[in-house]
Amino acid sequence: MPVSLYDLTVPAFLRAFANLSAILEKGQAFAAAEGRAPESLTEARLIADMAPLTAQIQRASDTAKGAVVRLGGLENPSFPDTEKTFAEMQERIGKTVAFLKSVDPAALDGKEEAEVVLKAGGTSLTFTGRDYVLNFVLPNFYFHVTTAYALLRQQGVPIGKRDYLGPL
Repeated sequence: MPVSLYDLTVPAFLRAFANLSAILEKGQAFAAAEGRAPESLTEARLIADMAPLTAQIQRASDTAKGAVVRLGGLENPSFPDTEKTFAEMQERIGKTVAFLKSVDPAALDGKEEAEVVLKAGGTSLTFTGRDYVLNFVLPNFYFHVTTAYALLRQQGVPIGKRDYLGPL
């Protein structure tokens, strides 16, 4: 039996968000224990022209919900990008997880060959559903999750690969 687009996306997103939430908890606890302003972590960047931690959480959220919205023809819940604190990032993750859990797997069934058009910066990219998930969604999602992990690690938060991977 082939793997469905739902199975390739939603369970992977849910697992990554659970791990990301735990990593953010460790980041918040680290800031408190070290007497650091939380903003020194939430506004951290790997390099000046790269988005901060808060934006990495926002983009991971947008990528996950956008994938199921486009594939399933669902209404996209609007989450304004206003998060500045650990609590607000956790809330964003919670809202994203709740949305993902509400998605009926049948909404994504049979969409492997469906045309998906993504508009980005005045350009349109056209994919099949399968190519959209495998060549755009998953790499983009994990880029932002990994960058969030790397930002906290770079700031000294005591996290490692097991935190990123979560319980196996």
